Amino acid sequence: MQERDEHAPRCPEQWGAPGGHVEDGEEFEAAAHRELEEETGCSLPPGALRLWHEGDFRYTSEQQTYRYQLWAAGVDWADADITCTEGRRIVFVDPAVVPTLDLWESARHFLPRFLASPLYADLAGRAGD
Repeated sequence: MQERDEHAPRCPEQWGAPGGHVEDGEEFEAAAHRELEEETGCSLPPGALRLWHEGDFRYTSEQQTYRYQLWAAGVDWADADITCTEGRRIVFVDPAVVPTLDLWESARHFLPRFLASPLYADLAGRAGD
């Protein structure tokens, strides 16, 4: 998860998942790979990311609705493998700790749903538990 610093244009000093905007002409999956590498210094091979959710989200303080695609992958990385290039830090967080963090609004909406999803269970090796 990414902890934003005090300089973030939206949701400073809050937690959420790394990610970002899709550039003009860019596909969502390509953007997910690019953002992952830009923000963490880590990359995944094509096809490693799995689409979990696609839908609209609107922040309560804004009129604009944003289109989201949320991608996930199982990795064997550790915190030491991550190079944080945006925000205060990017670290792996125990799912039990997530509800105790000050999450930015979209993270409060999406993360509990993702952690309860069959995709997360599969990626965490808990499918069928």
